[in-house]
Order: sequence, then C-alpha cells, then structure tokens
Amino acid sequence: MTVPMSLTARTFDLADDAQTRALGARLSGYLKAGDTLCLTGDLGAGKTTFSRGLIQALCGNDTEVPSPTYTLLQTYETPEFEIWHFDLYRIKSPTEIWELGMEDAIYDGLTLIEWPSMMGDLKPDGTLDIDIRFDGSGRKAVLSLTPAWKARLDEL
Repeated sequence: MTVPMSLTARTFDLADDAQTRALGARLSGYLKAGDTLCLTGDLGAGKTTFSRGLIQALCGNDTEVPSPTYTLLQTYETPEFEIWHFDLYRIKSPTEIWELGMEDAIYDGLTLIEWPSMMGDLKPDGTLDIDIRFDGSGRKAVLSLTPAWKARLDEL
C-alpha cells in the first residue's frame, strides 16, 4: 500500500493473533460515533482478528465476534453507539452496500469495513485506513493517518 504524501503512516509489528486483537483494543479508546475504519489485507491477514479485539474492548470480552464474510454485516451495541462491521468481499457491485444500510452506519455509528476496495468511488471521506499484511511469521499493521487522525491518535 502506498501512502499519499499528505498522510503519515504508523506501523505496528504484530507477532500473533493476541497482539493483533490488542492493537484493535488499544485503538477502541480513541473512536467515536461517525468514525469509519477501512481494513485492507490479504485473506487471513487479520482484519477480523483486529476487529474482534476492537469490538470486544467496546462491548465486553465475552461478546462473540464472528467474521461477517457470509452475512456481510454484523452489528453490536455499546452504551454510546452502534458498531457496524461490514465484510464486502462477496458483493458484486458497489451499489449493493446501500442495501446493507451503510449510509446509516457511517453517520450514526462506528463503521468497520473489510475489503473497502469493493466500494469503488463510494468510500467515505475521512476514513482511517488500516492495512494488515503478512510479515515473516507475524503481521504488520500500517495505519494511514490524515492530519485529523494523527492528532487524535498521537498517543497510540
């Protein structure tokens, strides 16, 4: 993934699934309703594992967080907002995302989108892009930070 010049990249080395979940949990404390996170990476790279850590940190560690690959969408309630976890891997056209209620999610909840490339030009502005890739026996997460995200996540 190439980071445009206007962005700053933060890289995290992740040795295993536990560290991938822990990064998601750490990030959860910086998020609010209206935020959208776009997660990219190969199949099995850890997008859902990252999401599981984030969701369980906000909803409780006993919250079951299955992959939304076949359902396309899973929702979760927190005291402050709803979490919408999309997996767009199986959609055939970007227009299908509106049938899933994505517009409501983007404005009212915290939105996690796996496979955002399937959205084409419909990807919302102001997203936090997170690329999780294989790196030797572990993984590497690269967060592409706009100036606004950089200011919010400076302590992460």
